Amino acid sequence: MNNNHFRWNKDYILAIVDNHIIDYPSPINLSYAWSFGALAGICLVIQILTGVFLAMHYTPHVDLAFSSVEHIMRDVNNGWLIRYMHANGASMFFIVVYSHIFRGLYYGSFMAPREHLWCSGVVIFLLMMATAFMGYVLPWGQMSFWGATVITNLFSAIPIVGPSIVDWLWGGFCVDNATLNRFFSLHFVLPFAIAGLVIAHIALLHKDGSNNPLGISSDSDKISFYPYFYVKDLFSLLCFISFFSIILFYYPNLLGHPDNYIPANPMSTPAHIVPEWYFLPFYAILRSIPDKLGGVVAMGGAIVILLFLPFINTSEVRSSTFRPIYRIFFWLLFADFLLLGWIGQEVVEEPYTLIGQLGTVFYFLFFLFLMPLIGLIESALIKTRNF
Repeated sequence: MNNNHFRWNKDYILAIVDNHIIDYPSPINLSYAWSFGALAGICLVIQILTGVFLAMHYTPHVDLAFSSVEHIMRDVNNGWLIRYMHANGASMFFIVVYSHIFRGLYYGSFMAPREHLWCSGVVIFLLMMATAFMGYVLPWGQMSFWGATVITNLFSAIPIVGPSIVDWLWGGFCVDNATLNRFFSLHFVLPFAIAGLVIAHIALLHKDGSNNPLGISSDSDKISFYPYFYVKDLFSLLCFISFFSIILFYYPNLLGHPDNYIPANPMSTPAHIVPEWYFLPFYAILRSIPDKLGGVVAMGGAIVILLFLPFINTSEVRSSTFRPIYRIFFWLLFADFLLLGWIGQEVVEEPYTLIGQLGTVFYFLFFLFLMPLIGLIESALIKTRNF
């Protein structure tokens, strides 16, 4: 009986692997742009594994956190490698995910029947940002402490419940030991929640099938994932590992802030407080609104708006390959996102404030006005041509 049960479980697992990896039917025209999803999964595994090993030596206490990180770097065997892999792995994760999102925007992956797939991806992205923010606090350097102070204080702008949320996040009356312990606990747990959502994300993907560069139905012209497409993912992985290795071994501090190598000091405010680079576009949106509550709403709305794309889209054509008007504005959005990233690291003065405000206006204008309008124009042109 036990042998039969074991054999059944083994066959069941092999069937899942075969159906979802080996013989999974994939559109015949997938390009390398479809490798970002697999790379994001690999980044998540790297972050979880390195995070578990770091947690073995990290001490979540305001008097010991900074020293424990230095202990990992100096005294733990290969600790410097694990720490740099984790810190720079977060940046690699966001590079891959941002590429994945923009690929989805370009090829219309948010359109039906994949709206639930897209929304699950946005939820994963939100959890990623929360996890990354909490992880940035853990080294307890100057930028960690003051970044936590500034960002958590933003919740106080929420009417009625705002101060209570801040008190809960702090665990007291200021950013202190209770805050660090809470952030460490959540930072450790959330990646496993993300992993669960990733499984659901993959299940939704395999339910409706992958999109493709032409945007045509996924029910035609399919071939098995293995051995045709795993080679593309393997090549993309080798390119990713090469790029990651260059950053890891030659420029490990390129994407970090030097002030975070200074122990946190509540009595000394840094001259210019900035978050990690992957938060900068949304940080620029936050600062572009003079009102505190308005800035918080705009920053949150800049991410949440992605959830509504499947429902505000009016285009009948999926891929930008056949949407010349949309394609122009898509690349303007991409340039605007990079511009906001640059503005987010600059001081709050002219002309950076004005540029940030203009960039913020275009960002929301694209999603709330231009995208629906372009879809209506394209639909009208298609009907006119068919007539």
